[in-house]
Amino acid sequence: MPNTRPVPQAKGDFLLGHLRPLAADPFRTLSAWWHDYGDAVGFRVLTRQFYMLSHPDMAEQALVRQADKFVKMYDPQKPKGLELVLGQGLVTSRGDLWRNQRRLMQPMFQRGNLSALQPQIVAAGREMLRRWHRLGDGAQVNLCSEMMRLTLEVITQTMFGTSVLDRIEAIAPALDTALRHAAASLLNPLALPPFVPTPGNRAFNRAMATLDGVVYDIIEHRRANPAAAGGDLLDMLLQARGEDGGAGMSDRQLRDEVLTIFSAGHETTSNLLSWTLYLLARHPDALGRLRRELQDLPAEEDWQFADLQTLEYCKAVLHESLRLRPPVGVIMRKIRQDAEVEGYRLAAGSLALINIFNLHHHPQFWNDPERFEPERFLGNQSRRFAFMPFGAGERICIGNHFALLESQLLLSLIVRNYAIELLDPGEAEMEMVVSLRPIGGLPVRLKRLAKP
Repeated sequence: MPNTRPVPQAKGDFLLGHLRPLAADPFRTLSAWWHDYGDAVGFRVLTRQFYMLSHPDMAEQALVRQADKFVKMYDPQKPKGLELVLGQGLVTSRGDLWRNQRRLMQPMFQRGNLSALQPQIVAAGREMLRRWHRLGDGAQVNLCSEMMRLTLEVITQTMFGTSVLDRIEAIAPALDTALRHAAASLLNPLALPPFVPTPGNRAFNRAMATLDGVVYDIIEHRRANPAAAGGDLLDMLLQARGEDGGAGMSDRQLRDEVLTIFSAGHETTSNLLSWTLYLLARHPDALGRLRRELQDLPAEEDWQFADLQTLEYCKAVLHESLRLRPPVGVIMRKIRQDAEVEGYRLAAGSLALINIFNLHHHPQFWNDPERFEPERFLGNQSRRFAFMPFGAGERICIGNHFALLESQLLLSLIVRNYAIELLDPGEAEMEMVVSLRPIGGLPVRLKRLAKP
């Protein structure tokens, strides 16, 4: 690659590289490097070289045009990041295993099958509203906790035909501990494997024991009650057989796939709803326009799938929220062989970090990118790779249509029935813990709206 140039390297420590600022605050560190160095910047953690790519053309090169060179990482001997939590589930697996599992699950998430899930989603949302009503008008809650509880109920009811709300007080902190540990291990080559009894590893192992207990209970309950199967995802996984018609999935593979859908299937949607309600609370004009659009809907129990297709502004609000606060802020790939991206040399064995947050705020593609403006999405403009909240290429999120349907239904329910008042009027600070979250959650006051 004689005509390529090296990627600018961020300044760091001689020995540790950039370990300390990344460990302290990865989100702000990466944002500062984009501002200081531009769309391609290199950084180092001990001996491991990273490249952060923040331009849509670079994302397209890495995720589509040279996808054979930019591959998912998975080392079963030394798992890192989400692999520590999810094993070889759909998000983390690669090769034939990933292709087979994707092919198996794809029918469940096709648009044509999603309308059948609408009643369950609405039912979960209405049950939350009844609980809010019991709390009393003006009740104060953590909006992030409420949305996590709601989306966890949706994913377990629709995909696994069960509820885990009776164990929510154990599940919520376990998920938080596991995901924080996974995120910290990804950028820290000094992280010790889970069997080493450090305080952090002991907390992680306790969290994983809780999550594994929940998942294996779901699987065993279905096996013991096969008549309960309703053609949901769990039924599909349990009935799957190899191409030769032989044995089905092992217990470990079932665990990995169920935990992947269980965790990833509610975490991102929970954050999307939390950020959307936060942004609407800060932008009353947009909230008023959304409420006016929702006035034309029938009563919730009579909603039809076709009703949602008319809610253009609701869709625009969700897309603008996904742009400003993408639940997944970065995508990481291992560079399998030397590559060239937009004139830059990227060395084999390094890691490429495609920064979705930066893509969504790139001033070359977004006018006034920090402004919340749902109207951006009311036209038919093509923003290929400048807007990719669910990833891109063959590994685009399998549940993207489900997440948007769920978010549209639940957002409409909440906005039609409640006003969300932020207890802290200031700007919510962000942290990157696999997903992009508000630090400390979002304390709010719930005000029930009078029925017209």
